[in-house]
Amino acid sequence: MSQDVLTETQNGVLTITLNRPAKKNALTAAMYAAVADALAAAQADAAIRVVVLTGAGGAFTAGNDLNDFLSNPPRGEETPVARFLRGISTFEKPLIAAVAGVAVGVGTTMLLHCDLVYAAPSARLQLPFVNLALVPEAASSLLLPRLVGHQKAAELFYFGEAFDAETAQSLGIVNAVVAEDQLLAHAQARAALLAKKAPTAMKLAKQLMRQPAADVATQMAAESVHFGNQLKSAEAREAMTAFFEKRAPNFG
Repeated sequence: MSQDVLTETQNGVLTITLNRPAKKNALTAAMYAAVADALAAAQADAAIRVVVLTGAGGAFTAGNDLNDFLSNPPRGEETPVARFLRGISTFEKPLIAAVAGVAVGVGTTMLLHCDLVYAAPSARLQLPFVNLALVPEAASSLLLPRLVGHQKAAELFYFGEAFDAETAQSLGIVNAVVAEDQLLAHAQARAALLAKKAPTAMKLAKQLMRQPAADVATQMAAESVHFGNQLKSAEAREAMTAFFEKRAPNFG
């Protein structure tokens, strides 16, 4: 385990801390690998019921270390970045983030894969991909519009402007804003409560909530079937007749 990523287990809760404060916890390939390894180990360990992700030194993460990223561009499914993204998106147990300071790029998109997110007033989330001539990652182009709506997601992605913890809470990205000196303790206390709950029930509840939504074409096809059936129904005939006769429909 890299010293840039620390782990601690207590009361069934694994806390993973990004620990490169001099660089605002900017993520290197080695750090991605360390977090991916920690998540894989937690997945396999029945004694670990919940994972908390946080950052040291008043920052969550400034995103990718661009020098490291450009020197080691991610290619393939077994690179550290790919393993991290796969690990965080398929993790079966409750995943909680405690966010203070900057949460840039993947520092924000990883939150979309967390079940609960607590943020300090100092938190500043940002999605600067387009500003860097890049595109959103970590399935954020699907998950963020689904969470906040297309127009708001477009604003966040296209302009790449930082937004604060209260805004993130209003958008549903953050569950609660907590004083910075209480942030990690609050996240760990909430995690400890979850760790006492039935583990299979927790796993299944998460699995049900994370079922992939139908894509647009599939959804349109399903809507079309129901629309066609309803169009031929007695209910629709009565509704349209009542409309033309300017009366309230009577569905018996």
